[in-house]
Amino acid sequence: MKKQIATGRAPKAVGPYSQAVSTGGFLFVSGQIPLDPETGKIVEGAIEEQADRVFQNIRAILNEAGLGFPDVVSATVYLADIGDFAAVNEVYARYFSEGVLPARSAVQIGALPKQASIEISCVAQEKG
Repeated sequence: MKKQIATGRAPKAVGPYSQAVSTGGFLFVSGQIPLDPETGKIVEGAIEEQADRVFQNIRAILNEAGLGFPDVVSATVYLADIGDFAAVNEVYARYFSEGVLPARSAVQIGALPKQASIEISCVAQEKG
């Protein structure tokens, strides 16, 4: 059985998809870009500020499902410029710092929605 997870503390989906889907003991979080959930606009600033906004959005979705960053088992980081990898990695390490760290991929992409510089999706293991 699939269950949609949605929260107003993260941006609404910008297309025909769910913020996250719970199924089979896992939560699949759709790719999050640095949208401010209140304005619906990309946050301004350096890649660090944008990455932080992405993680705040992911946290809101995880929390809506009763989960947190320690429950994440896999993450995929999409960057418009792979040169931002080191800076994003520093922000990433602030959110993933305890327990078994998730498996991860990071790739450069030709373009992201709304001309974002970063997008991150993840999978978390549900409790129970």
